[in-house]
Amino acid sequence: MTTVEDVPAGANDARGRVAELNAIREQARRGPSERATEAQRAKGKLTARERIELLLDEGSFNEVEPLRRHRATGFGLEAKKPYTDGVITGWGTVHGRTVFVYAHDFRIFGGALGEAHATKIHKIMDMAIQAGAPLVSLNDGAGARIQEGVSALAGYGGIFQRNTKASGVIPQISVMLGPCAGGAAYSPALTDFVFMVRETSQMFITGPDVVKAVTGEEITQNGLGGADVHAETSGVAHFVYDDEATCLEEVRYLLSLLPANNRENPPTVACEDPADRSGDALLDLVPADGNRPYDMRKVIEEIVDDGEYLEVHERWATNIICSLARLDGKVVGIIANQPQSLAGVLDIEASEKAARFVQMCDAFNIPIITFLDVPGFLPGVDQEHGGIIRHGAKLLYAYCNATVPRISLVLRKAYGGAYIVMDSQSVGADLTYAWPTNEIAVMGAEGAANVVFRRQIAEADDPEAMRVRMVKEYKSELMHPYYAAERGLVDDVIDPAETRHTLIRSLDMLRTKHADLPARKHGNPPQ
Repeated sequence: MTTVEDVPAGANDARGRVAELNAIREQARRGPSERATEAQRAKGKLTARERIELLLDEGSFNEVEPLRRHRATGFGLEAKKPYTDGVITGWGTVHGRTVFVYAHDFRIFGGALGEAHATKIHKIMDMAIQAGAPLVSLNDGAGARIQEGVSALAGYGGIFQRNTKASGVIPQISVMLGPCAGGAAYSPALTDFVFMVRETSQMFITGPDVVKAVTGEEITQNGLGGADVHAETSGVAHFVYDDEATCLEEVRYLLSLLPANNRENPPTVACEDPADRSGDALLDLVPADGNRPYDMRKVIEEIVDDGEYLEVHERWATNIICSLARLDGKVVGIIANQPQSLAGVLDIEASEKAARFVQMCDAFNIPIITFLDVPGFLPGVDQEHGGIIRHGAKLLYAYCNATVPRISLVLRKAYGGAYIVMDSQSVGADLTYAWPTNEIAVMGAEGAANVVFRRQIAEADDPEAMRVRMVKEYKSELMHPYYAAERGLVDDVIDPAETRHTLIRSLDMLRTKHADLPARKHGNPPQ
């Protein structure tokens, strides 16, 4: 490997020194060797610098410490001291806004983290926090550099501490573009969003070899911690794509929806979609019959600007939808039950997914809109033993703790505790609306009638006819569309076609909302 000593010394003047500097910089830019670059591309992966070029606006990257080299000795390290030490750090712009980035260079020590490598990451994280700008990590590393021992492990501790310090202060995005094993996986888990690429990236605490040795189970790296596993099963990955270019383009799109930090609002864009556009299609999208499913995504598309939204955790806990969109050019977070999946019930995973999304929106000044069509919590021994009480309480806690503008809209069913948890007026929603198709109640009419009129039904000459009569009576008395509105639990019952205009006007009014919080170090949310 070439070192500075191998670079021909120029004349002992400024021009010679600059020529020497340019030669060293070019060497650092090229990386270790063409062979290493070819090996990277043979795996279907881009180089670290190519990834940065795709992420940032053209020509905007400013590198920090490109000439850094490790000082470790032993195990042959003193003979291998490449520039950058296997991580490229710096800042640039995305859509003209400052973003900090670090990218592991797998060609150098397999992207493994050593002391100098970690120090560079610590520095760029500190710079991002101080500048109040988003941080994107492009992860492609083989974990701690074993030859440097505990010094490498301490480097991870510094990263985790800064991830936590930055949480809720600046957006943190982890892009997994290669392996991420052991303790290294905890840094992405501490960030706001995790992107993965199929067949390229894997994340796990213990790899397939360890799993086999301990449990006897045989599994591939992708089967254990591949992109699809984390998108569908574990919920670790928020977004998954087939190739790096598409993945990085979507990171750019996400950044366009987020503020630079918690002291700013998300960027507003010019909107040509009329604020008062009528949503007549909504009248046909949602069946009045509460037992008929429909796709909530089509409802969201009809309401938001130009039908565009970015769904988070699209393939995990599919019975609830979390997405970022714009209304009249302003960013909003949308949480909605999905009747196409498990009838839109709340369960453990849906509660966790929505709770985290509510917390993210609240941290970064993104107003929250909740669309309700929820029949309740999913019943079952697995759910109860799995802790649905404490997991469901996470969503309740997140909503109650949120101070951003909050609007809820009941489209159809809203039953029991799930109605309360899904940002009802009683837990602090600023405005609550309902469509004329709404049914807000403790439970469905049939179940309620069987409880309330149990004796009358049992003693009737025709129990079934009596049951039908009592169900009808319960519906007419306690579940008609205006029951909640008459009691002030819903601010208004609106025409579905006017939903977009109503939400935009309500958000405009709530833009200046200010909430005074009690003095405390922090809350103690359910775990």
